[in-house]
Amino acid sequence: MTSAFTRLSGRVAALLPGRSDLAEMRRGPRRDLLAGLTVAIVALPLALGFGVSSGLGAEAGLATAVVAGALAAVFGGSNLQVSGPTGAMTVVLVPIVAEHGPSGVLTVGLMAGAMLVALALLRAGKYMRYVPAPVVEGFTLGIACVIGVQQIPNALGVPGPEGDRVLVVAWRALQEFARHPNWTAVALALAVAAVMLTGARRRPTIPFSLLAVIAATVVAQVAGLDAARPIGDLPSGLPAPSLSFLDLGALGSLLAPAVAVAALAALESLLSASVADGMTVGQQHDPDRELFGQGLANIAAPLFGGVPATGAIARTAVNVRTGANSRLAALVHAAVLAVIVFAAAPLVSRIPLAALAGVLLATAIRMVEVSSLRAMAKATRSDALILVLTAVATLALDLVYAVIIGLVVAGALALRAVAAQARLDQVPLDRGDHSAEEHALLAEHIVAYRIDGPLFFAAAHRFLLELAEVADVRVVILRMSRVSTIDATGALVLKDAVQKLGRRGIVVMASGIRPGQRQVLDSVGALELLCRDGHEYASTPEAIHGARNHLECAGVLPPLPARTWRPVSEETGGTVG
Repeated sequence: MTSAFTRLSGRVAALLPGRSDLAEMRRGPRRDLLAGLTVAIVALPLALGFGVSSGLGAEAGLATAVVAGALAAVFGGSNLQVSGPTGAMTVVLVPIVAEHGPSGVLTVGLMAGAMLVALALLRAGKYMRYVPAPVVEGFTLGIACVIGVQQIPNALGVPGPEGDRVLVVAWRALQEFARHPNWTAVALALAVAAVMLTGARRRPTIPFSLLAVIAATVVAQVAGLDAARPIGDLPSGLPAPSLSFLDLGALGSLLAPAVAVAALAALESLLSASVADGMTVGQQHDPDRELFGQGLANIAAPLFGGVPATGAIARTAVNVRTGANSRLAALVHAAVLAVIVFAAAPLVSRIPLAALAGVLLATAIRMVEVSSLRAMAKATRSDALILVLTAVATLALDLVYAVIIGLVVAGALALRAVAAQARLDQVPLDRGDHSAEEHALLAEHIVAYRIDGPLFFAAAHRFLLELAEVADVRVVILRMSRVSTIDATGALVLKDAVQKLGRRGIVVMASGIRPGQRQVLDSVGALELLCRDGHEYASTPEAIHGARNHLECAGVLPPLPARTWRPVSEETGGTVG
């Protein structure tokens, strides 16, 4: 008990901030202050928009950006990561809101945060790097499509229809717009999106999203456009932390959504941190510490009415491009947003929902990297298939199912590719010290097969079919020195093949069995069959010599004169000794 507690304490201590973090924050504070201010300006309309899209309101998005942004900056594993509400997380939250209400979302965030902390303590961060690139590109494309479709009701200026399926909600919104068109909202949304997309190409350092939202708000107020529905009243400050939303009776039904949120938060945060590392020189994030920081952020955010958060790739990229050196920039970003919450809530409440819809439409378009998609589609058919399946599943089902489908298909295709590498090749007998006549006589009764590559469940049955077609010979030699791996299925199939050949009166001998393969073969009884009557040999020449002796004893071959015989190495072909 004491040793376990000591190990746990050591792991927690390794995940906590250290003096080096503080030293890095002191190196370039001016650049960090400027970068933090710039990111806050970019993050404000995104936080409002994602809060509205989640179903909990703009105030939930702001609370998340402030609380989760600050805690993830302090405790996270990346010096440059910026966290907050994201479009990917919004996609997962919408069905949770529809089924369980706002309290369900907050409870899920709390549970997901605890799971992330547990993953950090289990040092699971390193395993996230094994997610295939086509799956990442596919769900990024799918998320972009879902975010865009989610904005249709606000962009059209119609009340959001009920439902948790984005395609169904969008179709109902289009039907409502056809009955009562609101061209003012459409114009504001398209204008904001156009300004953002055009401005980003010409002057990427200027926060066109905020400028466009301010302009749309001023136009709506001055012109008295009642059709441009505003966000509504916002609280002047963060609410006091509370657990009143927690419903212990619903924890069981919320477990699966919490696992989905935790998985998405881990995946997106570590992906964003990796992007930040790639944009800089000398930066390297700690994946376990990043999970720990995101876990604490997601535990705290619901206490203040916030939604689950992740690392945000777009905001992190802005942070890096504007010269951030340390996590001080992300802290400044959270502090600036907190000031806005306390000082400018009445002004923020007047922003038209259509303007925020335009911001998120432009964000969805910018999420799609056409060059990356084109390169992935051209790589292999398998990569293209995985990308398309993941994207379609994200749009038609949800993100968690999409990732699972993508991983399963990627795994199946990878297994097929690995299994295709396994080969069973008939190889000519080494003449060794046999004469041409003796070699021809041996070849009439002995056949040697070399097994190359992995012998596991995906390739084992094909191996059995090939081996079962062995011609009518007396001895089969299996050269196993090139078997890279073997599992229980492969060992069982090998055992079955040996038994079938034995029933046909064919003796099976094995050469070159590696030590690591013996336990698997022994566990299913295959090793006993191969070693019966001393039919296992260290090298193929020894097996051929043993086969010759067996055929002599059986009276199939005449005895040969005594000769000097030396074993030959299985790997090099040279004589041993």
